[in-house]
Order: sequence, then structure tokens, then C-alpha cells
Amino acid sequence: MSGRHGSLVLIEDRCTSCMLCVRECPVWCISLSAHPEPDPASPPGGRQRTINVLDSFDIDYGLCMFCGICVDVCPFDALEWRAADDLTAPSRQSAVHDRERLAP
Repeated sequence: MSGRHGSLVLIEDRCTSCMLCVRECPVWCISLSAHPEPDPASPPGGRQRTINVLDSFDIDYGLCMFCGICVDVCPFDALEWRAADDLTAPSRQSAVHDRERLAP
């Protein structure tokens, strides 16, 4: 689906907080924060590995150009387009969608 007439969906269980979407966004409308935690799949007796756990993920639709680069660069398919929502907002602050509003 073309990004021009849709909004984004964040599929949290696929997101590894790799920050590619944030770094590649030409207008920096995505903000993401995460923290490291021990990886439960680390082999016993070896060095403890860590994974990033998503704390927050926000998209500012007041800045977004709907170019779709974030969807294209995500190696884990954690971002997808959905049918057009009404993205009009009564205030600048309400144009920012957090991970709950971006859920499928």
C-alpha cells in the first residue's frame, strides 16, 4: 500500500529497537527509546548476551512525509502501512502517535 494514504502500524513483538527507522527517516519524525536486558536465550556458561527492550516508540505525523522509508528499511518487518486513518489533529501534541496508537 502506498504510504501517502495510510498510517503506520508498529508490530512490537518484531521490533528489536535497532534504530534503523529512526536514523533513515529524512525528517526525523520517529523517536524510539529502549533499554538492554539479559537475553533469556543466552547459552548457559557463556558470556551473558543482552537484547534491547522497547520502552517507547512515537511518530510525529505533523512532520511525517509519508515516504515509507521507515517501512522499507526495517529488517524485521516491524512497521507496516494500514488503511488511511483520519490523521487530522486538533493540536500539535495530538499529532504524535505513541506505540499504543500505532498498534495493529
